[in-house]
Amino acid sequence: MAKAKTKSRWLRYAEWWLVFLLPLVPLGLLTYNAWIFNLGADPAQEIVHETGIWAINLLWITLAITPLRRMFTFSWPMRYRRMLGLYSLFYAVVHLLAFAAFILGWRWDLLLQELVERPYIVVGAAALLLLIPLGVTSTRGMQRRLGRNWLRLHKLVYPIALLVMVHIIWQIRSDFGEQLLYGAILTVLLGSRVYFYLQKKVRVMQAARAA
Repeated sequence: MAKAKTKSRWLRYAEWWLVFLLPLVPLGLLTYNAWIFNLGADPAQEIVHETGIWAINLLWITLAITPLRRMFTFSWPMRYRRMLGLYSLFYAVVHLLAFAAFILGWRWDLLLQELVERPYIVVGAAALLLLIPLGVTSTRGMQRRLGRNWLRLHKLVYPIALLVMVHIIWQIRSDFGEQLLYGAILTVLLGSRVYFYLQKKVRVMQAARAA
């Protein structure tokens, strides 16, 4: 029995480290390719693009955890939802810093010009600003302090996802395959939540009638 518990503890420990390290792989590859000058004709744009893509990927993965738990009744990914959400915030911040450093060169006059000429930047910044309080309040201590307000606050993830979708759609030039894929995945993720919510309402109504 003690051996089984020890084995289970070590497996969970290894699982935690695996989930912790995997989201860092894209950043590691990006850093390595930058080191060997293998980022294509426009390295600055590549860095900005890749960090933004992984901010979205991790946000979508975070959104996928609850529907997957409801459909397949496994709960272990729930342990890592907070971590993956924080990684999404991390990549979003790196995305912004990369844009400010490599595209704008930290010039505020250029930032104002970009905000006027490219409104998708405003939408992306709004999504990041809304994501920050979710990261700040992601600890269990903050969850206890906020109580029910914590759940209300963290429902901001849905408008954040929609703002992110607008951010990437607004950047369509000719090929819209990537945006279409992200839009389809988000539609499924949000649609599944509406479906489960309606199912719950029906069950509550049926229970009320039976009583």
